[in-house]
Amino acid sequence: MNKRFLIPAAIALALGGGFTTLQTSGALAQASSTPAPGAQAPAAQAPRAHRNATSHVEGRIAYLKAELKITPAQEAQFDKVAQAMRTNATERQKSFEAMRGQNQTHSAVDRLETGVKLSQERMRAQERYLTAFKPLYDSLSTAQKQTADSLLAPHRGGHHRHRA
Repeated sequence: MNKRFLIPAAIALALGGGFTTLQTSGALAQASSTPAPGAQAPAAQAPRAHRNATSHVEGRIAYLKAELKITPAQEAQFDKVAQAMRTNATERQKSFEAMRGQNQTHSAVDRLETGVKLSQERMRAQERYLTAFKPLYDSLSTAQKQTADSLLAPHRGGHHRHRA
């Protein structure tokens, strides 16, 4: 996997999804979900975008659980974090599907209103994740907290700036 995607993916993972996830996951999901030449998906399967979003969030959950080394005693708290991540992914998917369904020209005001709506949705998602994550964080060992802190460290979307 390309290193340039790892840091934004870790941040998105830690936040439970969001704009960074969409930027990063699109390329990763596209690369990992491309069917073999000549292969066809069964008609009964969910739409491709939904499958990618679902499998991606499950991968993020598994990654977070492994990186934090969640113990059996922490499982119940972690399950709440995982559910918040799933809910955030589902809500985000619904929002983007609704926007895709609008085949019309958008004015500057329409685009600004859409931006505000997306910002509000992103804030609700972060609040949902924080509500679930705080009790888990409180139950973590010092080493686990250090790992969580590094996963949540601000990396500016993976763009590291060098000072002259």
